[in-house]
Amino acid sequence: MSGQSHQVESSAPIGTPGTPWGADERAEWVQRQRVQRSFFEDVARPVEALKARYEVVQYGEISYPQGAWPLLACRTRDWRAGRPTVLVTGGVHGYETSGVHGALRFLQTEGPRFEDRWNVVVAPCVSPWGYETINRWNPEAVDPNRSFLESRPAQEAAALMDWVAATGLEPHIHLDLHETTDSDNAEFRPALAAREGRPLKSGPIPDGFYVVGPARRPELAFQEAVIASVAAVTHIAEPDEEGCIIGVPVSRPGVILYDADGLGLCMGLTHAPYTTTTEVYPDSPRTSPEACIQAQVAAVVGALRWSRRAFGSG
Repeated sequence: MSGQSHQVESSAPIGTPGTPWGADERAEWVQRQRVQRSFFEDVARPVEALKARYEVVQYGEISYPQGAWPLLACRTRDWRAGRPTVLVTGGVHGYETSGVHGALRFLQTEGPRFEDRWNVVVAPCVSPWGYETINRWNPEAVDPNRSFLESRPAQEAAALMDWVAATGLEPHIHLDLHETTDSDNAEFRPALAAREGRPLKSGPIPDGFYVVGPARRPELAFQEAVIASVAAVTHIAEPDEEGCIIGVPVSRPGVILYDADGLGLCMGLTHAPYTTTTEVYPDSPRTSPEACIQAQVAAVVGALRWSRRAFGSG
């Protein structure tokens, strides 16, 4: 595994302050990006090694002037209609390393424990170019995790949406694995402000793990079970003095709620009754990149263990 830390390519502003980017500014932005690690070595090769246990599916291909990348997923070989299904997605933001490697680690270590009672589907890296360049956006300066919309502004989101629709996938549980790094404040939020021609808005990054549930179907007992499982691995983010995490009121310790559907977030991809986005902070002095990967695995395992009550499985 490579490229744990994010290197900010350039702090020089792009465009005119107060004016949204056009095609020229987006082209300048993408020209500044550099490949820093390999999707094929870090993701495609480990997925290939899982073929002995899982069915490996190429559900699409991402193609840009910079190159082309297969979109890969693993699913239970012994798929049964009567079993509940869990969907795990990682790397919707390609730079969020523990989401990608947490999804892979779950398949490698914990997935076999559940596959006789669950249909398991894992798409470990939804944004391969973002993974290689350690980036939040795709080469068109579009955020894939704001693109699960009918308008389909990002190839990465559209391919996953099409595959889920074509296969009739109706998961009971969906976990979308994310993290927040110091580069959010150092690079990505300033880039967003410049792209939109708006004032910069930034705030402290929560120190620890937390989950974001969909506001329209929160299922707080499920969210709490995920938090309890992760608490055995790494620390849980505390609310600020106003009782918020990233400006959102805390519903339970380590749990906030977002409008997943309205914002086009990946966790709104399906109508799974139990859905959450995970967030962990790998730059915290209280944790490590490895612990963050383990936390992502613990989140999936905690969700499946909790499911015994809901589905009599797990």
